[in-house]
Amino acid sequence: MILYQKEADAAVEAHVDAADNNPRQEQEQAVFPERIGYIIWVSDVKAARNLEKYGCVHYISRRMQYVVMYMNSEKTDDILKNMRRLPYVRKIERSYRNEIKTEYSKNVPDQTQFYGI
Repeated sequence: MILYQKEADAAVEAHVDAADNNPRQEQEQAVFPERIGYIIWVSDVKAARNLEKYGCVHYISRRMQYVVMYMNSEKTDDILKNMRRLPYVRKIERSYRNEIKTEYSKNVPDQTQFYGI
């Protein structure tokens, strides 16, 4: 029984040492490339599936016939130039979602204190 306990302790120590030098943790700390969102209005939704090769397709609306996709900001100009040549692409709009302010300041005093029971 003691022999198994020593082996188990050694295995735990080896696992902890391996976790300290884990390359996955180093990859998680890597800087992600800047991505820009685009809304592409299409005339053929089935053909819009081919836009996957230009970037990450996030959503395809069948009813309104548009595609929401993200691509790296470094290659954006070349990719948009190629996408405008496609016969099923009607219009390309840039998404300003990442530029919208999402942190709000509370300048208005809390009115709930006046509605006490």
